[in-house]
Amino acid sequence: MRIAGVVSGARKVVRTCARVREAEKVLIAADTDTMEVAEALAVAALEITPEVVTTIMTPREVDGGEPPEVVAAALVAADVSLIPVSYSISHSTAVRNALGSGTRVLSLPAATPDQLVRGGAEADFEAQSPVVRRVAGLLTEATTAHLTTPAGTDCTFDLRGRKGNAHDCILDRPGKFSAFPNIEANVSPMDGTAQGVIVFDGSIPNLRLGGTLRDPVICTVEGGRIVKVEGGYEAGMIRRVWEGMGDAAVYNIAQLAIGLNPAILLLTGVWAQDHGAMGTVHIGIGTSANLGGVTKAAAHFDGMMNRPTLRLDGRVVLEGGQLRI
Repeated sequence: MRIAGVVSGARKVVRTCARVREAEKVLIAADTDTMEVAEALAVAALEITPEVVTTIMTPREVDGGEPPEVVAAALVAADVSLIPVSYSISHSTAVRNALGSGTRVLSLPAATPDQLVRGGAEADFEAQSPVVRRVAGLLTEATTAHLTTPAGTDCTFDLRGRKGNAHDCILDRPGKFSAFPNIEANVSPMDGTAQGVIVFDGSIPNLRLGGTLRDPVICTVEGGRIVKVEGGYEAGMIRRVWEGMGDAAVYNIAQLAIGLNPAILLLTGVWAQDHGAMGTVHIGIGTSANLGGVTKAAAHFDGMMNRPTLRLDGRVVLEGGQLRI
């Protein structure tokens, strides 16, 4: 897809989602595999402000890795940072520092030109924002969550004192983070409290498998961390990845998230699309510090589930993948 074909999508990112204004300082932090997306975003941003800087780094090795120091410094200096990268840096200390300084951050993980115009990008982000904020509010108000799925998930989470996050792709205040085109509401459970069994039967996009899971990945959870991973090929793959990191924190249950993008109806294994698939739930594993938790790990992985039922303090808010709010 040529640059001219994606600029209209880039304008939606820059104007509707990032809310870039005249004279604002905009950083586009890309890598060597996402330069076409970065170019389209730069063209769209330059229509509004001359203060646009693009940095190009080598792709990170895993999702949740840290960018180079010069990129970290640029994130803090910007008013708005757009991050189209192959491997997400959303859960990095660099992004957390930028948010703390007031930078508005929009991540575009595993970005491709096509994803600027098709799939989740076709959503009406402003129309869906009230729904996302409503669900995030319910997560904030709840003290406990109970998640079940037909595949066998049965897990509880303590949410006391944790604030729900409305990732609606609308950067309408300083220090706000979202990821395009996900649209989700999420919360970081109290560290050490998740308990039960989590069965990923949809996808684990971080593994870059190019599709959905062939076999369910069954995770036993005790004291807020994964203590056993069972299943087929994909289970063995993720076990090897985590063991190779040599960091016990990568097993931390970091996030409970509900996909709320009405333009994404199915899990396909595509990173940027699956996180927002309407009515699905994904569990984040590893770093929770950028979500309201306290754990910093070597990586942050997400596993997706189909047809979930979620109860907050006993009230059904999601039933078989259908919202009940």
